[in-house]
Amino acid sequence: MHAASREALTDVTDRLRGHLEQGGQLVARAAQTGTELFDVVEILDSNRTLRVALANSATPAEAREGLARNLLADKISENTLAVLLDAVAQTWSTAGEFRQGLILLARRSLFIGAEAEGNLVQVEDELFRLSRILRDNPELTRLLGDKKTEPNKRRELLANVLYGKVTRTTEALVLQVVGRIEQDPIEDCRTLAEQAAEMRGKTIARVETAHELSDEQRNALADKLARIYGHEMSIHTEVDTSLLGGMIIRVGDEVIDGSTAGKLQRLRVNLG
Repeated sequence: MHAASREALTDVTDRLRGHLEQGGQLVARAAQTGTELFDVVEILDSNRTLRVALANSATPAEAREGLARNLLADKISENTLAVLLDAVAQTWSTAGEFRQGLILLARRSLFIGAEAEGNLVQVEDELFRLSRILRDNPELTRLLGDKKTEPNKRRELLANVLYGKVTRTTEALVLQVVGRIEQDPIEDCRTLAEQAAEMRGKTIARVETAHELSDEQRNALADKLARIYGHEMSIHTEVDTSLLGGMIIRVGDEVIDGSTAGKLQRLRVNLG
């Protein structure tokens, strides 16, 4: 996002929880607002003229808010409308970034609900595990990422796979992702997991190990990486016996290969 859009998103995000807490029942309101903001995005995706009009900073904010209220107030709850009007009143660099801001606010609402329910850590883990499941099932990933297929068809396919296996928050998030693929289903699920970790003030470290780590080892690794990177880490692990020993750690684009297989490969290169 450009600077103006980043500032707009920060301002609205800072006030989001206050909107959700009005009237109590935070969990229910957060889920409703997140879902309805996604519905608004669907409407804007089908009406480019409206999307551009709501994000047009050359038009007074009051006029943009009036347009949003007149066209959308009967389709969403008062809480969701308050969040939407707050977003519409901001200055966004482009209509596309306004749309992206609404998507991020919708996700944030669902994360806030999960946090209030006490299962945000579970949601983060489910999102990460789903990215691994998709990585190991290329045909399913191909079907979910096929933009020639209607979004609702892709959502229906994934809903059948997920039924009864994940929290309702995780299901709501990933069904929205496959309906509007940004990169590919695997990377988009990883992005959601990273955003859930960010809600907890943490950064994800993806760790592949030759053997399952104990809780003590996970905690020690998290502490060590926190000292290296200067902030708390959320450790996501996967066992890969082909590593023979040690581990590979990925934090963002950085890779630390301390596996036995990696060391042997480097030794072969050096000797060759």
